Amino acid sequence: MAANMYRVGDYVYFENSSSNPYLIRRIEELNKTANGNVEAKVVCLFRRRDISGNLNTLADSNAREFEEESKQPTPSEQQKHQLKHRELFLSRQFESLPATHIRGKCNVTLLNETDVLAGYLDKEDCFFYSLVFDPNQKTLLADQGEIRVGSKYQAEIPDKLAEGEQQLKLGTPGRKYVQSLHDLIPPETKTKFPLVSGEADTRIQEKLETKVWDTNNQLKDPQIDQFLVVARAVGTFARALDCSSSIRQPSLHMSAAAASRDITLFHAMDTLQKNSYDLAKAMSTLVPQGGPVLCRDEMEEWSASEAMLFEEALEKYGKDFNDIRQDFLPWKSLASVVQFYYMWKTTDRYIQQKRLKAAEADSKLKQVYIPTYTKPNPNQIMAPSSKPGMNGAPGFQKGLSCESCHTAQSPQWYAWGPPNMQCRLCASCWIYWKKYGGLKTPTQLEGAARTGSETGPRGHMTRQEVQGLSPFTRNEGRAKLLAKNRQTFILQTTKLTRIARRVCEDILQPRRAARRPYASINANAVKAECITRLPKATKTPVKTKVIPRPSLANIVKDLAITAPLKLKASRGPPTPINRNQASTPRVGQSLLGKRGFESAAGVPYPANGRPYTSGMRTTSQSVIKRQKVSQGEAPNPVVFVATKDTRALRKHLTQSEMRRAARKPHLMVRIKLPPPPRSLVMPLLPSSTSEPIVLED
Repeated sequence: MAANMYRVGDYVYFENSSSNPYLIRRIEELNKTANGNVEAKVVCLFRRRDISGNLNTLADSNAREFEEESKQPTPSEQQKHQLKHRELFLSRQFESLPATHIRGKCNVTLLNETDVLAGYLDKEDCFFYSLVFDPNQKTLLADQGEIRVGSKYQAEIPDKLAEGEQQLKLGTPGRKYVQSLHDLIPPETKTKFPLVSGEADTRIQEKLETKVWDTNNQLKDPQIDQFLVVARAVGTFARALDCSSSIRQPSLHMSAAAASRDITLFHAMDTLQKNSYDLAKAMSTLVPQGGPVLCRDEMEEWSASEAMLFEEALEKYGKDFNDIRQDFLPWKSLASVVQFYYMWKTTDRYIQQKRLKAAEADSKLKQVYIPTYTKPNPNQIMAPSSKPGMNGAPGFQKGLSCESCHTAQSPQWYAWGPPNMQCRLCASCWIYWKKYGGLKTPTQLEGAARTGSETGPRGHMTRQEVQGLSPFTRNEGRAKLLAKNRQTFILQTTKLTRIARRVCEDILQPRRAARRPYASINANAVKAECITRLPKATKTPVKTKVIPRPSLANIVKDLAITAPLKLKASRGPPTPINRNQASTPRVGQSLLGKRGFESAAGVPYPANGRPYTSGMRTTSQSVIKRQKVSQGEAPNPVVFVATKDTRALRKHLTQSEMRRAARKPHLMVRIKLPPPPRSLVMPLLPSSTSEPIVLED
């Protein structure tokens, strides 16, 4: 009963997925919704699997520094692996979750130097944290609330003085006086009454402490009280003369109340101490020639808007004065913020907020009872006679062992990892995976991408890891990742396939297939047709000419002679012709800067060759991100300028003929010119204009 009762401040497990590990959260509030359900406002804590690889590296360096400073015993590799599962990262991110998703309690503590890391492995449901994770900024910082326990935080106690010095307890004048009296004693008497020996106290008392009040002064208590009343009156008069104070305290009562604060009394008592408790001198010090002295504390220095900012920051961060100053009051010093907090606690404003919070806390739930979750997990591998789970459990092979502990016997098995790998965990390792977010021992599936034990299938991965494995991600890290995890393979065609490409070219249509690489080809039908056509093929052997290949050394030598390496001078950034040309975006262009087939002269064309009419929207007008090419790898520009005669001949080609010529640039173009007018004489053209003119491109 007590184990299922959850209160505010408890660290609990939340389940958001049947296959993912539990979420670890701290309950801040328990609220009842309009539907009668209970929602928990929780603080998020993150695991190592929830942060990026760079932050994991930073956490590893912080762990090494902690082990060196605290002189931790050297753990084994398995202990290091399991300690990463026990480390959490605190955050200031809040979220609301249904209370019915709570799956148990856990214990989270702040790590300090006195803790032994291996001790966390001996305790069940025990975690630690030392860094704070910011999900928005993606940073890891040390927790400001660190408990200062350890050798470097202890006070340095000076050595104990000798016994004689402790008995005398005399200052320097008293010690000299005793020494002078001892010198007057006759020598034979000194042996009977020796001077109490002891170590001399060489410390300078003025540097160790400052005397601010002498209780043995010549003034009586009524005289001191009268002087304090005069100091309050001077403070009230000084606020009346000050313009800023008259605006803040417009009435006499408010000015008198401000003058009666502790800062005025402390100043009056310091004035008496500095003037050796002479009332006449102290009076003249309170009211010098320039006017009365005005003493203000932090309550008067702060404006009303600054006080409102402080209350808002206190509601958000609590008593974390560093964050309050950094985010809300950066123009104030840390000492000023702390002093204002303790003065603010003495005001009526603090009492009102305290009463409101107490009334609000009474209306909220203080604890909630959640029954034990007994529904079966859909990842269970059920017996063939029972109802299978969502993962297709009956399809699992028999004889597989646990991926974590490698045991072959367990009362219950759970599917884990990618479905095609058919990995499974035993009952105890499944509970470990759900609670700690990893496996007990490192496995082969734990690689750089953590596609196995740490994250399981893609449903177990974080968003960064899924993006790293995505085929659309273009970065060097993904290329290195795939190079580590994938083996190199070669697709080599058989002899029959190569023959079928030539014999059944009419069925295969390689050029058409190259234009449509997404369309599938029935290779079995092509091979079957090839086998039927092979007996009818020519029996004459194909003449082949064997060309001897030179050695690699000769090839390198010939290349060095014919094409020696030349260092290219670095070219500067290209200068645009005009500003409009530089700012015009180039859409759908290739690496060489040529325009796409669907756009000509800046006007978009559809696939059928007909121009768009007004009111039609093109799909190719979407912005396409152009791939950047470095200046060193960019080829030299090649420009083809058409002559006047070529442009004139193009006018005699239809649009379909132009498209056909563009698709087959290796074929000659035949242009049939119309007969010239009879009035014109063209000696350059032949007499019979019916013969076609062959132009070679």
